[in-house]
Amino acid sequence: MQPGSIDVNIMTKLDKTNYSADKKQLPAEFSDALAALRGYAQSTLNSAIVFSAGINRRLYTYVEKFEDFYADATGFIKKKIVLKVSDYRSSIIQGLFFAKKGLWISEFRVESGLNCGGHAFASDGFLMGPILEEFKNRKNELIEGLHEAYNEALKLKHRMTFDRPHETRVTAQGGIGTAKEDQFLLDHYKIDGTGWATPFLLVPEVTNVDPDTLKKLAAAGENDLYLSDVSPLGVPFNNLRDNNSDQEKKRRIEAGRPGSACPKEYLVSKTEFTERPICAASRQYQKLKIEELQKKNLAKEEFQKEYDKIVDKACICNDLAQAPLINHNLGKTNETHFTAVCPGPNLAYFSQIVSLREMVDHIYGRINLLNDTYRPNMFITELKMYFDYFKKEVEKGAINPTKKQIERLEEFRKNLTDGINYYVGLFPQMVNETAEYRQRAYEELEQFKKKIKNLLVEYGHVLSLFPPKPVLISI
Repeated sequence: MQPGSIDVNIMTKLDKTNYSADKKQLPAEFSDALAALRGYAQSTLNSAIVFSAGINRRLYTYVEKFEDFYADATGFIKKKIVLKVSDYRSSIIQGLFFAKKGLWISEFRVESGLNCGGHAFASDGFLMGPILEEFKNRKNELIEGLHEAYNEALKLKHRMTFDRPHETRVTAQGGIGTAKEDQFLLDHYKIDGTGWATPFLLVPEVTNVDPDTLKKLAAAGENDLYLSDVSPLGVPFNNLRDNNSDQEKKRRIEAGRPGSACPKEYLVSKTEFTERPICAASRQYQKLKIEELQKKNLAKEEFQKEYDKIVDKACICNDLAQAPLINHNLGKTNETHFTAVCPGPNLAYFSQIVSLREMVDHIYGRINLLNDTYRPNMFITELKMYFDYFKKEVEKGAINPTKKQIERLEEFRKNLTDGINYYVGLFPQMVNETAEYRQRAYEELEQFKKKIKNLLVEYGHVLSLFPPKPVLISI
């Protein structure tokens, strides 16, 4: 066993502008994301920076100021760039952005849009299998295109060019739960590595989870893990039902003081009421938002619905970091901590608190840590999440849909259907699984076909969602 590299992640959308003590706005390089990048760039680490949650042009442009991100004469890159991406198109766009600055992408980390922990960035119905298939078929095309743009940029910077591309890994993560699933991804899609995350929440040697939350995670079933709206960013957030953070949020609501004191201010983004951004989970914002809502004189039911949306936001930037303070007695004296946690749905099938060695043994197929709950294939789980997400979007769009909404939902439906058809052909190739396993997966796919058809019958006449496309006849 060899020590791994100390990699650092920046969620690119968290890039708050900062101010001096006398309340003057500081220059751009003192924003949260740029300051974090600078701290990493000036460190002695030989590792990788991971950029997640989409493009931040200001941040990406700042990278080229630091020498450690460039290849030396031997092709060695001291600080590598890893992009967490949702699909092939995103890889091209972001990869070219860096290549045109003379910077190489060492890894494209493909993550499921919904079947993951933390924030969930849903694609327009593109499923993991078809996405990985496209990477498999077009990886060389991607690397060659990036290499050409990369060398052109190096010439303009009067730097050494390279005859061959540097190494570029394509890896995958999101809901992997068995050694057979892991091996199938490696063998079938020819990816360079896989990532497991959520199951390690049950490994105290690896992750900082406080004792109370650890018990709840071990006991959590499918209904306890859900895609919530608690994130102040307005992005779906994988959550554990009845976690300590949500309990405290509920207590504040019942006491008539919803919202958090906002001690960290990492997720501030709202400027409806203030010149400087404030957080949607803060007491200040929720108080102002509720006062605005009260002036609308809505019917009681409608008011409650809108009120619940406001107060549902949780102080996750603070509460997600509370467990280490509890475990290592790092908090202030008599300070109470309310922990949040964001596991993916895969945790429902793991119920044991285990050692690192046991989890590694499970990953490599030497032991089985899954509980007795029926666990669908990871692709089926993701498909279910996407169908549920699609159904909610259809229901939301049923009232006065715009043309843009209709077009997006049609695109979503098409991609979802194409993905199901792709899986119908894929599952028979999983020869390491039993015949019963493959048959059940096929039956589940057929059920989702029917669910989509029923959804169209129920809502198609309301939304005119999917009108037949005109047929052009040449005469």
